[in-house]
Amino acid sequence: MPDNTPLADQHEMSFIDHLEALRWHIIRSAIAVVVFTTIAFFAKDFLFHDLILGPSRNDFWTYRMFCRLGQMVSSEPCADQVNFIIQNRTMSGQLSMHISTSFIAGIILTFPYLFWEIWRFVKPGLYPHERAGSRGAVFFVSVLFLLGTLFGYYIAAPLSINFLASYTVDASIENQIDLQSYISTLTTMTLSCALVFELPMIVYFLAKAGLITPEIMQTYRRHAIVVILIIAAIVTPPEITSQIIVTIPILLLYELSIYIARAVRRNATASLNAKLQANGGVAQ
Repeated sequence: MPDNTPLADQHEMSFIDHLEALRWHIIRSAIAVVVFTTIAFFAKDFLFHDLILGPSRNDFWTYRMFCRLGQMVSSEPCADQVNFIIQNRTMSGQLSMHISTSFIAGIILTFPYLFWEIWRFVKPGLYPHERAGSRGAVFFVSVLFLLGTLFGYYIAAPLSINFLASYTVDASIENQIDLQSYISTLTTMTLSCALVFELPMIVYFLAKAGLITPEIMQTYRRHAIVVILIIAAIVTPPEITSQIIVTIPILLLYELSIYIARAVRRNATASLNAKLQANGGVAQ
């Protein structure tokens, strides 16, 4: 018979032992964040000129791709995608933004390791069949986070920056964007998309816990579409093309999540049937 006792119970870890284990997971995670934050801090030229300030220039990859798509439809030359000035208005503004942006970059770069440390802490408390059903969790969570980050950086954030920075209520008003406002918009859009792209894994774990079923997701699909449209309206400028571009991948993720929930239930049913057959019965 398989041993269904969690590893934590097998080793009879006390509450103090759990706290000690958690402390070392936190220490290792903090060291990793500090290391990558330091690397990002000293890679200032690449971090700011190439990455952070990339969407503020007309030669950014996203603008060039949209320009090429536009030229396929019309032969007219592409207009400038962005036309604004980024300014710093405080004495310590650039230094503080350098430090905070390096920290955010450190968190993003360290995310797969951070989740791995969290998983290492949680895993001993799971039953063997739960650990077997969660193989590859770190990999898939990291891949989805990376895809969401890339989508936010190359699609959602440039669309918002382009619209908001070029929007004017009168031609006599020149847009001079504060550095903090620009970086806040860029990082918020990017991280928001990174978290939204974790939807399939969230549904997977909720389905494993029996808190959600494919029928529930199908029943409330229309409600989910409304919520997705609201999310797209929040993270994008009030322009229909941008909202559609952001809405489509989120809808695809939702449909993928329904398939994942269905697969989780099918596997759980097959496992239950196998156990009952081994005991001389069959699940209804």
